Amino acid sequence: MLRFRDAAVTDPDANRMLGEYFAERAEGFPPEQGEYRPTWPEAAQFTPPAGVFLVVEDETGGAVGCGGIRRIASADGGLLRYEVKHLWLAPTARGRGGGRALLGELERRAVAFGAEELVLDTNASLAAAGGLYAASGYVAIEPYNDNPNATDWYGKRVQPAAG
Repeated sequence: MLRFRDAAVTDPDANRMLGEYFAERAEGFPPEQGEYRPTWPEAAQFTPPAGVFLVVEDETGGAVGCGGIRRIASADGGLLRYEVKHLWLAPTARGRGGGRALLGELERRAVAFGAEELVLDTNASLAAAGGLYAASGYVAIEPYNDNPNATDWYGKRVQPAAG
């Protein structure tokens, strides 16, 4: 059973998970795309109501993953937009639905903040991630940023929380 703990991106567990995520991406980054360039998240962007960062904990309380959402500029349609960032599970925690659960929790948090649209970017080399996003209702969209590590951009309309 996985649990999600709100954490600052400077939290020791969050920092370690991000470091492992960036190291794994750098090691598996397609050489024809150059060198992977990690971007450490800015704490203010992942602090409510601008966003939130979660550390994923396993049944022992050990940190096994992370992910966050942050508010970004709206597209031309003016929808309140949040971006999913740094969704990652340690290899030992994969294959049991944790990625889907983490994405669902991040979506729930974004909707609670009033999100009308969720976006994310990824790399085509991350086939499992692309499959998760497609299965979760995300569709291909035009690039909304200039992330040098991304090859694919996805979006999803959501209903903001009533209230």
